[in-house]
Amino acid sequence: MKQILTIAGSDSGGGAGIQADIKAISANGGYAMSAITSVTAQNTVAVTDAFDLPISLIEAQLDAVFTDFDVASVKTGMLSSPAIVKAVAAKLKAYAPSTIVVDPVMISKSKFPLLKEEAIDSLKTALIPLATVITPNIYEAELLAQRDIRNTDAAKSAAETIAELGCHAVLVKGGHLTGNTATDVLYCNGEWTFFEAEWVETENTHGTGCTYSAAIATQLAHGKDLVDAIRIAKAYITGAIQHALDIGHGHGPTNHFFRA
Repeated sequence: MKQILTIAGSDSGGGAGIQADIKAISANGGYAMSAITSVTAQNTVAVTDAFDLPISLIEAQLDAVFTDFDVASVKTGMLSSPAIVKAVAAKLKAYAPSTIVVDPVMISKSKFPLLKEEAIDSLKTALIPLATVITPNIYEAELLAQRDIRNTDAAKSAAETIAELGCHAVLVKGGHLTGNTATDVLYCNGEWTFFEAEWVETENTHGTGCTYSAAIATQLAHGKDLVDAIRIAKAYITGAIQHALDIGHGHGPTNHFFRA
């Protein structure tokens, strides 16, 4: 069984972060391992508090995983501080996994900052250049590319700018754009691929970005090429949203095991 490592924050509500990643990896046929970077107090309504783990403990978790397991791919999520970004990047450089999916988690749906502003430069210079693919949503792509994104053409332009940071590929997710479909834009080696899905009318979308990127990392671990991995993961997250769970009093989580 392919072994996939997620490096991210913990969501006490279970819909996003490490918890969502583990569910998505498992649902896509992988064995999930984790290194927790931060602990959040979180539910479907809001993130109310967060605590970063000591750098030494984050590094120890990574050493424990990489020295024992055959890590087929890595997915990163919430890396809130410059010190955490740099420490994770250094370990990834040292262990050199073949596949790294970077989900640049920056802000929660309730507008709680999950990436400190001073960590953005570290993300750009230390981590993104290591990425097989980076998967920003529209708001994250706007911050990284320093431009407004209102349509697919603007998403394409932003993807090109982000690619200049040194990553292999950029997938700008279109879930926050207006239109008849949710269109994600992949820029890789100077070529464009578009992934479309029908809009799903639901408020229960907590953890979609975490789930999508974890599914991509798992499909890449299975040996799929990037386009096929994203296509399969896109179908998976669309199904998880279509069967989303109406629990809690805010944005409910996607249903990671809707196929079961």
